Amino acid sequence: MMDLPARLQSSTSLFNALTETFTCSVNGSFPGLRPNDVVAAIFSGLCGPVPGGNREELTCLSLTVVRRMTSGVLSRRLSADVEPGWVEVLRGLFQDMDLMSQLVQLFEAEDQLISHLAARTASLTVFYLLRESGVLSPAWQKKCVQTFHSSAPGPELDSCLWSLTELLKKLLRGTDPVILGNVVAVFVCSLGVLCSKLLPEDGEQTPSSVPRGTTLYLLMDLLEVLTAAGSVCGSGLAIIPTHSSALLRTIGCSSQYFVRRRVLLLLKRSLFQKLGEDWSLSSGSTHTDLSSGVCALARCVLANVAENWLQTIHMEQDCSFGGTGSIRGFEGRTPDDVVLRAISLILLKSIQVQIQQTGAADGVDRARTYWTGLQSLWDFLRRSDASLRDLPHPCFWISQLFGEQDDDLMEAASTCLSVFLTFRQSSELDDGIVLEAACSSGCNPHCHFILLLQSFSFDHSILLDFLISMETCFLEYFVCYLKFLREDWQGFFAACGVIGSSDGPLPGTGRGFRLSDGLLSGSHGGVGPEGRSSLGSGLRLVEYDSSDESDPEDPEDSELLEKTRWNVLDWNQNQSRTRSVDEPPAASLRGSDSAVRRAVLVSPNRPSLSPPPGRETCETLSRAVLCLTELRDVVRRLQKKNLFPYNPSPLLKLLSQLDHC
Repeated sequence: MMDLPARLQSSTSLFNALTETFTCSVNGSFPGLRPNDVVAAIFSGLCGPVPGGNREELTCLSLTVVRRMTSGVLSRRLSADVEPGWVEVLRGLFQDMDLMSQLVQLFEAEDQLISHLAARTASLTVFYLLRESGVLSPAWQKKCVQTFHSSAPGPELDSCLWSLTELLKKLLRGTDPVILGNVVAVFVCSLGVLCSKLLPEDGEQTPSSVPRGTTLYLLMDLLEVLTAAGSVCGSGLAIIPTHSSALLRTIGCSSQYFVRRRVLLLLKRSLFQKLGEDWSLSSGSTHTDLSSGVCALARCVLANVAENWLQTIHMEQDCSFGGTGSIRGFEGRTPDDVVLRAISLILLKSIQVQIQQTGAADGVDRARTYWTGLQSLWDFLRRSDASLRDLPHPCFWISQLFGEQDDDLMEAASTCLSVFLTFRQSSELDDGIVLEAACSSGCNPHCHFILLLQSFSFDHSILLDFLISMETCFLEYFVCYLKFLREDWQGFFAACGVIGSSDGPLPGTGRGFRLSDGLLSGSHGGVGPEGRSSLGSGLRLVEYDSSDESDPEDPEDSELLEKTRWNVLDWNQNQSRTRSVDEPPAASLRGSDSAVRRAVLVSPNRPSLSPPPGRETCETLSRAVLCLTELRDVVRRLQKKNLFPYNPSPLLKLLSQLDHC
């Protein structure tokens, strides 16, 4: 150990020297000590004898000083006359004094504050040394690998997990992928052993030993950032897919709710390939890339759902400062929407991946995957959230559950649209029947889009905000939906009636159609018992504006709205006059006296079965058309002034094509 000068050998003088060093590191100056004296003071404060002093206090201060001066050197913002002094101090600490060996020993400290500070300091200094020399610290690497292989859950393992996670986060922000890949390769084997040790084994209903919740949570953080790193460096890591069954079992086995919540978010981000989004990391891939790992994870999710995995999930009350509580037996309590949204997205994405990977000849298999997966999801949602029962229409569930979270809402809408289009393409069913089936399962993209517009009172400026924002996948969803809309305007028209009259019968009940009847047996026109969903009441849409029943205040908007409404009425009256003589009269359809309340979906390949629309249908349709028209006009104006952030020409072309509908 380097000898301290006589004036620094008391605990008080040592504390003052460390305080001065810290202050100078913050101010961008250098203390009035020689670099060797600074090295000696830091090392002594960290692990030297402290006669009559407070060891814990000096240790914490020394760790903070090391982290602060390392951060200052890494920032490259120190003046030319100050930086060499700090670099010399770091060289003396880590080359001459082997400070890293002392840091990793503190991972085992009983004081959790010291253990955590040591992990933070180690991750930053390992990153500094790696950037300066290209070599991973041998002492730190050995400590982490040995701990992953042999240590039980506790502060030492937690510190190693946290330290490696922080290092990978730093490396992901612009480091050479080769260096990142080399670091990842060092720990893959030991982490596989750790996962097998901490996660429940195959067939195990409850783990033989319950790890600390903190340890499992930190493991999930590490798995997320490690997988994101693997996609950047091209190593093709498959840790999450490999242990996907164990992760799914953890959700049912773990006694700590925050752990179950964290695992669900990890699985959701893995399926959508948005790993590291909480840390502003980019995995370099898009969520539409159906990699082998995503496909394997999706298959595992659906297999576990088929084995009643959803029945093992115990919901708790929504998180708050007062903690969480079980909702069993407490009707009216609000469940954790974060968990409900995560489970919904996991299952929806798994269905999407699975049916996209199924061959075109396997239409029945696609239908079975589509129906059984969604039915399992609806059963779970009805059981978990009382507000999702007796909704006025099944498609309202997406606004009810996702309306307060824009990014999840758009992912859900986009995934449902993709699932619907894939199913529609391969089903060989009449478009009207496909739309009825989609409504009965809550996945009609027309209904979802109208509900989205309705949630912000058909305000085109909100759509514009979505279009220029990078926080959601709205642009991708919107373009895909507009392409579908131009092919199926009548389906959109019918959906306006469904949403405009949400207290009416569900689509499909006019012919007693249910998706599970006919499709699973391969029949294209099966008629079964009436399939009415029992999702819950209480629509809760985003309160961007006042009620959607309010009329536009602008006189020009009112005039255009009224003009659009009468155009719709004229169009439908012409349709009624040209209706086939073989078509049954309106009065024979279910015996209802209201066209809107029947909400019968029509096929574009045959004469319309809908009688002239009611006021609610016209109001909803005209407001939707006006919203899209105003959006097109404002985007066009911004384009002419070169104020739009990207080239909107393809989008404008799609919006203009709607005029012909």
